[in-house]
Amino acid sequence: MRIVIAGGHGQIALRLERLLTARGYEVAGIIRRSEQGDDLREAGAEPVLLDLESATVEEVAAHLQGADAAVFTAGAGPGSGAARKDTVDKGAAILFADAAVRAGVRRFLVVSSIGADAKHEGNEVFDVYLRAKGEADKYIRGLDALDSTVLRPGSLTDDPGTGLVRLEAHTGRGTVPRDDVAAVLAELLETPATAGLTLELVSGSAPVSVSVKSVAGN
Repeated sequence: MRIVIAGGHGQIALRLERLLTARGYEVAGIIRRSEQGDDLREAGAEPVLLDLESATVEEVAAHLQGADAAVFTAGAGPGSGAARKDTVDKGAAILFADAAVRAGVRRFLVVSSIGADAKHEGNEVFDVYLRAKGEADKYIRGLDALDSTVLRPGSLTDDPGTGLVRLEAHTGRGTVPRDDVAAVLAELLETPATAGLTLELVSGSAPVSVSVKSVAGN
């Protein structure tokens, strides 16, 4: 199984790459800078040099050919301004989804955020971020050619993962270690019955595998 991850050098992506390669998957991560490649190779992933802010759908689709799944984990980052929330958190997510459709990749996961809403009001950078994420989520959910799952984690931490989470349509706000977000993404990739769902994720009391199976059965 080949999986292509957008935002391949991100903190969640590197964790996910390690998990997936340990499970025997072939993993490629899209990066913007060549010097990031060594970190991906160390994680067991193939680095793919491509800037999603300037690439065309055709260019991205070429790297998705033959993939079994695509995961969008890219983000403009906390230090970026409002403009890049639109070009990365919204624009690049939509581009990556369109490219997956073009390449015939059905399984698609996107890392969003609790509070993402296309109708979110406000003009602060974080407001723009939540609106951009919400608009991207809405667009991706509307693509019938994709079996998509939208994962909306709470506030991310670098605490060691516990493997215990709360994964539901609505959890309310909370925190969650990046380790556990990556673990949930890996489990979602192996659970196609979660296609069509938008799920919020925070730390909780249920093991990751149990949580994913629970939402898949609803």
